Amino acid sequence: MEMTFADFILQHDSDDPVRLLLSRDKYPDIDIDLAVTTLEVRRKLRTKVPEWYAVQSLIYPFRLSGEQCSSSETARYKASLALGLRLEGIPPETVAARPLPPQAAGPSQRFEGALPPIIPRGSRPISPADSASAGRSDERRDPSSLRIADLTGGMGVDSWAFAEVAEEVLYNEMQEGLAKATERNFKELGVENVRFRNCRVEPGKVEEVLDGFRPDVIFLDPARRAEDGRKVFLIEDCQPDVLTLLPELFAASRLVLLKLSPMADITMACKRLPHVREVHVVAAGGECKELLFLLDREWNGSPSTFVVEGCSVMEIPGQAGNDETAPVIPCKAAAVIPSGAKESVVISTGAKRSGEICLFEPGKALLKAGAFDLPCERYGLTKLGRHTHLFVGESVPEELRPFGKTFEVLEVLPLNNRTLKEAGKRYPQAEVTARNISMTSDLLRKKSGCTSGGDVHLFGTRVDAAVDPGNYLFITKRQTYGND
Repeated sequence: MEMTFADFILQHDSDDPVRLLLSRDKYPDIDIDLAVTTLEVRRKLRTKVPEWYAVQSLIYPFRLSGEQCSSSETARYKASLALGLRLEGIPPETVAARPLPPQAAGPSQRFEGALPPIIPRGSRPISPADSASAGRSDERRDPSSLRIADLTGGMGVDSWAFAEVAEEVLYNEMQEGLAKATERNFKELGVENVRFRNCRVEPGKVEEVLDGFRPDVIFLDPARRAEDGRKVFLIEDCQPDVLTLLPELFAASRLVLLKLSPMADITMACKRLPHVREVHVVAAGGECKELLFLLDREWNGSPSTFVVEGCSVMEIPGQAGNDETAPVIPCKAAAVIPSGAKESVVISTGAKRSGEICLFEPGKALLKAGAFDLPCERYGLTKLGRHTHLFVGESVPEELRPFGKTFEVLEVLPLNNRTLKEAGKRYPQAEVTARNISMTSDLLRKKSGCTSGGDVHLFGTRVDAAVDPGNYLFITKRQTYGND
């Protein structure tokens, strides 16, 4: 019996790709080059897009597309954002900028279960005739319908997530081989409400790419590599050049959702991009993965900023950016570190009582959004120093916990060679971090003698918010919660 491609993938899922390439003669009916590339990409998708990993018949002709594609989590966040705009009745002239369901309240919101909450689309996929008719007049359209155009489709993970919430999706990919593979994969995945296009997106061509499709939202994720393979960071150096295309994009849709590199400068991007209504800093697994800019051609105000960490979303007040001018609030830390402290300050590890403190380390997304003083201003914590992004308080509010790490402070010691060695002897296995001092984390670890691991964490850091400012060693224990 002839072996199918899916059977081959399942049978050789954990095999060495090099050995498979060398033994290609054993499998005359299998495209070994495609199979090996598919196996390599699948290994990346095991945790990144597990829903696709579970389908052995999918093919992946390009390794780079597997590295650059969105995860299920981040793709579904974009889908929930687009759906939320539609449910709020966009485009209205006045509506609060929120990526959350209307019932969400408070400064942060946690999605329960899978992210986002998906509202099932109609059972009948929309036909081209329906689309053409709807495109001629917005008044004839079902107000709950949603059409999204993904003009830089890539491997299709974002379009797949959009298809879960939209009536119809237009997928366009400039690379022919990738576009054909994605169209085939969507059939295997049972996705039927997606139109496929294989066109170059360049000035004067947007209307041709859309081919009569009338999107509510246009999504673009410009490639951040030049033709020679170099990584690029400026918006105009990415492909396609969104700055040049924006007049045509806005002519086709009021809303444009743009994904940029997590390394991009938010402040600069907001200055260069017109009509930025919202900025979403999206993290997963503690790493900043994406920057999303929602452009609204009718918007002329300041952008709202949202930080996304796992299943939690928080709105950040003020202008987005990375301006490290957060004020130091010298209050609670003074009670923790007395003037002229030479002996250790021991904090009980037993039941909670007056005098115990917690340390909060903001996640990368919170810092990327420029929220350097938010734990102080909104939650009453104390920042240890102007350039020391660590905060202390009697407790860390529940709504802040998803956006960083929380530690119980066991001891606070003056930072010197003696206290480091003593801490290393008592806690031979601990994580070690240096913040705003003349030592690196590696040197601090070497001096302490600690090996990585365990739930104890040593922070060597500069403390300004104290009666006796200086360098201190915080010995802490990681606190975990049910939503971690």
